[in-house]
Amino acid sequence: MENVIIKRKDVDINLTWDLTSIFKTNDEFVVALENMNRLTSEIEMEYRGKINTAKSINSCLDLYGKVTELICLTSNYVELAVSVDYSNNDNQARYVETRNKISDVLSRLSFIKSELMESLDEEIDKAIYSSKKNAVYLEDIKKEKAYALHPEVERVLSALSNTLDAPYHIYEQTKLADMDFPLFVVDGKTYPLGYAMFENEYEYEINTKVRREAFNVFSNKLKEYQYTTAAAYQTQVQKEKTIANLRGFNSVFDSLLFSQKVDRNLYNRQIDLIMEKLAPHMRKYAKLLKSIHKLDKMTFADLKIAVDPEYDPTVTIEGSKAYMEGALNVLGDDYLDMVKSAYNDRWIDFAQNKGKSTGGFCSSPYGKNSFILLSWSEKMAEVFTLAHELGHAGHFRLCNEAQNIFDTEVSTYFVEAPSTLNELLMANYLLSTSQDKRFRRWVLSSMIGHTYYHNFVTHLLEAAYQREVYKILDEGGSVQADTLSKINKDVLEKFWGDAVDIVDGAELTWMRQPHYYMGLYSYTYSAGLTIATQVSKRILNEGQPAILDWLEVLKAGSTKTPVELAKMAGVDITTDQPLLDTIEYIGSVIDEIIDLTNGMAVKE
Repeated sequence: MENVIIKRKDVDINLTWDLTSIFKTNDEFVVALENMNRLTSEIEMEYRGKINTAKSINSCLDLYGKVTELICLTSNYVELAVSVDYSNNDNQARYVETRNKISDVLSRLSFIKSELMESLDEEIDKAIYSSKKNAVYLEDIKKEKAYALHPEVERVLSALSNTLDAPYHIYEQTKLADMDFPLFVVDGKTYPLGYAMFENEYEYEINTKVRREAFNVFSNKLKEYQYTTAAAYQTQVQKEKTIANLRGFNSVFDSLLFSQKVDRNLYNRQIDLIMEKLAPHMRKYAKLLKSIHKLDKMTFADLKIAVDPEYDPTVTIEGSKAYMEGALNVLGDDYLDMVKSAYNDRWIDFAQNKGKSTGGFCSSPYGKNSFILLSWSEKMAEVFTLAHELGHAGHFRLCNEAQNIFDTEVSTYFVEAPSTLNELLMANYLLSTSQDKRFRRWVLSSMIGHTYYHNFVTHLLEAAYQREVYKILDEGGSVQADTLSKINKDVLEKFWGDAVDIVDGAELTWMRQPHYYMGLYSYTYSAGLTIATQVSKRILNEGQPAILDWLEVLKAGSTKTPVELAKMAGVDITTDQPLLDTIEYIGSVIDEIIDLTNGMAVKE
């Protein structure tokens, strides 16, 4: 047997993040919870029934901001601890207890928004004029008035916030604590299997027998939990539809897009144009992989293999530092200092262990450093993933420093632009370091196989599937496991056509995405990368002026809408052109990879 998946307690501490930068001790954490409760009581006594003048509005919001900061810190502290080991009962218990306390606080303070909704616009306008800090929050309140419920209903919804979030936590618990993947055998050799191990290693495995068998065993285990997962997901989407109806939205789509500050035109365009115009390019790429690897057929389980796996270097954590510094120093010395701190001060959880959340994410609690979760596999893909997550860290470092906590809730439509731009900066840096054609092909194929595949294919297909689910809900229907699998398979077959065999198990990919429990999130990856592609071109063509514009964009937080943020960066997303241009660019990169491959074949 090769390696085993170790328990969290056996992980080298140097591979883990350091949560003491949020709270040095558990006592400090407890004090923060007590302060949160104390401030809540103070606000209740001082302001309940009295938020009706510009002065009372702003003084109340100033205190509410402090409570919001404490909620942010305490919730991140317990959530991050759980995310690295879903089998740890102590962390689970502390998480639930903390979330219950936060739900209580949110319920008790729900009167603030309700009273603001009932305040005269004249007084709100005076408050906006006299406090830049609270201005954006209050402007949003004015827009939300049309969808506000009775104050008592809002209080109840706040009190139930932890319960209403239960579908996501049931999903994660099922996926990361209950699923125990068996060993599998190929040609007499035994291999271990885990969720992160499958997604980070076996999907890229060069040995076709091992890769396909890992996919089969992984899919069979997923299938055992399809009905539980479908029940959790049905609860999630039904909750969203019910709340949309209660608030008076015409559609669940309008409800979920409201907080993103974009309309359905931008949402539908992102899905429809990519499904139609990117599909031919990606089919061509799939056929190239089939040819290079001499596969009997191209299956869904083969889509993430590398164009040139023998050339794909292994990268140690220490070795990744040079890549990060080389690629990201274009963003300036302050940004580079942040990158170095991420390594030196243990912002990053690199470990692979049983019960750890899959994929990668970055959490940036207000006033503290960011925390990045990965499962480092020493593949080049991890370098791009880390650059991506450092993009989130850099964004929120600048945003959190420049804005108060109310103005850091950046629209999800835009939030993936800073992260995906860093991936493109990594590719641009690598391309600048060598003129060797094989190296160039490797970099270009890394862009397609990782950056664009992940954001423009994986997440986009998930978004296309998700849209069909919400259509059913909007029409009063419901979804079960068989329905979800059928929708997913139909989307995959539509995109890949006859270029890829959608084998058994592919239809279950709806079970693998936590973003489905976060509203309309999946489509925003391609939206962000569309903006990032255009900004990357500006940086290559214009240099420092484009970089300075971008840094200002990162500082703006939620004080601007996605359309305004993109405009600040020199991109007009009110038209089709940036997306069409990005799809054309992807096609040109794939054509160059094919030309380089053909040239090498002739040379050989």
